Amino acid sequence: MNQREKETYLREYAILKTKGKPFFPYAVAKDSVMAVIVMAIIITLSIVLGAELGPKADPTTTTYVPRPEWYFFFLFELLRVIKPAVLVPVATIGIPTVCLILLIALPFIDRGPERRPERRPIATLTGIFVICAMGYLTYLGAAAGSPNSIDMAVQPQFEAGKEVAAQSGCLACHKIGENGNDGPGPHLTDIGDKLDRGAIRRTLENPTAPMPSFAGMPADKKTALVNFLASLKSGTPERGVQSTGSSNPESAK
Repeated sequence: MNQREKETYLREYAILKTKGKPFFPYAVAKDSVMAVIVMAIIITLSIVLGAELGPKADPTTTTYVPRPEWYFFFLFELLRVIKPAVLVPVATIGIPTVCLILLIALPFIDRGPERRPERRPIATLTGIFVICAMGYLTYLGAAAGSPNSIDMAVQPQFEAGKEVAAQSGCLACHKIGENGNDGPGPHLTDIGDKLDRGAIRRTLENPTAPMPSFAGMPADKKTALVNFLASLKSGTPERGVQSTGSSNPESAK
């Protein structure tokens, strides 16, 4: 913008400013009305649909995996994308802080008078990318499934093993039915078709990184977990048919 264009812009801005209305009470009144409408909608939805906060906290469990509120799902998924432990501070502190500083500094960085999106391709594309990225990560976080429960019907003798699997952190890396995450480990919904109980036990005791070893798990819990995993087979609405499949432990890691 040259000096002439700047003077023209300032002159037009001064003329429009004299024709405008003061912030108080006009803008304040509009904002207040909209705030009342939004609050009324939220209160109505809370009364009609309820506000489910999830199951009550169990102070006796040591295997509970916390989940963030929905508006932090994008950051939750960002931590899963950045896997190395040394980079966790970058994902939790560095990236959000840098983005917040840039957002606060944006009015001071971009001093141009142009406001049409099509004439500001860099700013427009950046905004669209950020919104889409946050929306996609939020969707992934919402669709990840419960990290400490398995909503699957099994035969009564496998209920104990299902509970062990749900409370041992398996769902952080695996998916069983509709619960858990899509990686980095494979789906375990049909693991009984691929491995027998012996191969599953060997995999639990001597896994491939980053999967932790379950060699120190109490024998009764380990047996229940092995039996439950071996019962997971395809084509059975109610799981519980024990498998005698192949014995390749690598396919369960």
